[in-house]
Amino acid sequence: MRHARVKAEGVGCYHIVSRVVDRVFRLDDREKEVFRGMMRRAEAFCGVRVLTYAVMSNHFHLLVEVPERGEVGEAELVRRMTALYGRAHVAAMVRQWEEWRKGGAAYLVEVEQDRLRARMGDVSAFVKTLKQRYSMSYNGRHGRRGTLWEDRFKSVLVERGEQARATVAAYIDLNPVRAKLVEDPKDYRWSGYGEACAGGGLAREGLVAVHDSRWLEQPGGWRRAAGRYRVLLYTAGEERREAFSERIVRPGLATAEVDRVIESGGKLTLPQALRCRVRYFTDGLAVGGKAFVDGVFERNRRLFGPKRKGGARKMRFAEWGGLCAARALRLAPVVAPGTS
Repeated sequence: MRHARVKAEGVGCYHIVSRVVDRVFRLDDREKEVFRGMMRRAEAFCGVRVLTYAVMSNHFHLLVEVPERGEVGEAELVRRMTALYGRAHVAAMVRQWEEWRKGGAAYLVEVEQDRLRARMGDVSAFVKTLKQRYSMSYNGRHGRRGTLWEDRFKSVLVERGEQARATVAAYIDLNPVRAKLVEDPKDYRWSGYGEACAGGGLAREGLVAVHDSRWLEQPGGWRRAAGRYRVLLYTAGEERREAFSERIVRPGLATAEVDRVIESGGKLTLPQALRCRVRYFTDGLAVGGKAFVDGVFERNRRLFGPKRKGGARKMRFAEWGGLCAARALRLAPVVAPGTS
């Protein structure tokens, strides 16, 4: 079913998910690297910030902060265009603008620049730019035609506070662990956490901003943010046993026991839940504290049935730290890894 998309008033934070058509595993290691490079160029062009991400073999997750729309002068516009299109292409466009101006057709320059500015400061325009340019590149390199992506991308509006953003960020960075590609999320190269642990500056800035933007201005910001984030990723996580003795070396809830805990009415810890598939983060419409979700509900009242009285719905089956979602998702909102 096609769900309406909600957007923030002013600065917004979004969890974005998009899948390859037919969910075919098309993104090998080389393609993931190409995608990441295009993600960074689209990020610079659109003026958004990727807080963290995970590029998987048949889908991707992004946590993106989109600023309020502001003035983009010609010099800034050229800088952003260069990030996306390259110096040679932009130089040719600038020469064309000068020719139009000399020929008395300056209005054509304004039309072209307004068209480019319309693609900035908007989550939908950012994802469209990224997906279209990657599709063209992929199809050209593989002699392929047609759409590469399945339907529209999904987006969930995320409250900008640390609790909501860090929780969704950790869920994204644990994708390769849930898929059993790595045991430690730092070892997956095509994720925000993996890139940050390998020294990537943009990835580190993104994860620092997830926790507390003040740290961007202070020495040692990544070290402090990394410590807090790793606790969220690992505390009370999945249990580990010695290979031969089966002695438990790290206590925790085994993946196979997730369904049993839920069925018995028990609750998972937050790190345990983040190692499961959590549909609230892909289909919950909006995630955050009660006041935030209620506000999203009031601004988008037309999207809900007439009998709906309130917006915030408690997220179930885990200790979510007070987080709520705009959709209750009564059908399996938390599912053990490896199940559908």
